[in-house]
Amino acid sequence: MSDSRIPTSTSVRESAVIEAPFSAVWHLIKLQDFSKFWSKLEKSEVVQSSSPETDVVKWTFKDGTELDVKQEEHSSIDHFITYSVISSQPALSYTSVVSTIRAYPVTSGKHEGQTFITWTGNFSSDADAGVIEDAKFKRRDALADLAKAAAQ
Repeated sequence: MSDSRIPTSTSVRESAVIEAPFSAVWHLIKLQDFSKFWSKLEKSEVVQSSSPETDVVKWTFKDGTELDVKQEEHSSIDHFITYSVISSQPALSYTSVVSTIRAYPVTSGKHEGQTFITWTGNFSSDADAGVIEDAKFKRRDALADLAKAAAQ
């Protein structure tokens, strides 16, 4: 077998403590509102879906990339959303990714009254190391942008 690919994890997990109250952060975590905080997005808008039970949002990035993301799960009790990318222009170099953003109120200690947030991505096995690195840095940038927006 002469596969020259470097073995890599197909998941990414980034986290941050955001110096803002939980309610200010959770309020921003809606797929259609990501352009309100993520500086790489030109716009985020709800797309008419073929099924009334399906929530699809188009993210248009400033570099021209367009992703249609489908909300797979949302919990206002456990404070998370899970979404998948269902289409992309230009096409992605991997088959699929499912991402989850979770927010937790910090209830004690030095960061009491602030928010802890995680953003994971689980990629199909055909995602290479470059995809995983790109996802890591995009999540870090977005979390920093989220912190700025929540603090306003």
